[in-house]
Amino acid sequence: MALLVLRGRFCRRRTVVDRAAAALLTSCSCSTVSSGRQHVNGVDLYYEKSGRGKHAVLLLPGALGSTKTDFSPQLKSLNKELFTVVGWDPRGYGQSRPPHRDFPADFFERDAKDAVDLMTGLGFSQFSLLGWSDGGIAALVAAARNPKLISKMVVWGSNAFISQQDLQLYDAVRDVSKWSARMRQPMEEVYGAEVFAKTWEAWVDGVSQFAHRPGGSICMELLPQITCPTLIIHGEKDPMVPSFHPQYLLKHIRGSRLHLMPEGKHNLHLKFADEFNKLVQDFLQE
Repeated sequence: MALLVLRGRFCRRRTVVDRAAAALLTSCSCSTVSSGRQHVNGVDLYYEKSGRGKHAVLLLPGALGSTKTDFSPQLKSLNKELFTVVGWDPRGYGQSRPPHRDFPADFFERDAKDAVDLMTGLGFSQFSLLGWSDGGIAALVAAARNPKLISKMVVWGSNAFISQQDLQLYDAVRDVSKWSARMRQPMEEVYGAEVFAKTWEAWVDGVSQFAHRPGGSICMELLPQITCPTLIIHGEKDPMVPSFHPQYLLKHIRGSRLHLMPEGKHNLHLKFADEFNKLVQDFLQE
């Protein structure tokens, strides 16, 4: 779930060391980003790829998100010698249309299967997952269902269940006409104003349906099945994901760790891209 400050559901002073680290991160970012389409589970999925490293990494975007809106700093700046980075538009999102996006009861399971089948279809026998918001939920499902394929996982802005507090947050942002023009612009450029508004409302209804399950579970029962090393990142100023969600993931994913970003909001990987990219690269290389 994403959308810049709100999205996908929804400063700091740099030292000399920070600048040196940022320069190192971008020193191998000269290779271009290529794009293509892969037929997966009955649909044509759009993807972008950068780098030529042995460690494959899949980026999973948030609600209504795409490579264009959600992951430009990661596709461009994660180390090209160490990683092969793949971004994709889930079915019904971005350039993976048609089909029109819908939200059946198994839409996270469907996204997880599409993601894994896309990567295996592209020839990757093992890979890591970076999942933001809705994409993080799909990553949790994918890691639980495919333990032999997933090397490592990083999730942020994600949750394994829906609480009453979450429902109130979603309902507060249901009507996109009440958003600022700046917040609407990225998605309206992709979908057009009318389609974006209707699809976002459908997303709110789709994610809210999980509140009717026992405990509001989206994928709570799958967390103990996750065996890959997992890094959970949480922005302490995230307005859309209360802090009890990352704490729940930490408790129920064996061997996971939690990194808090005091100034981070829901889009922490975009606003603090250099810091985020270094944190992810260090974790993936361990």
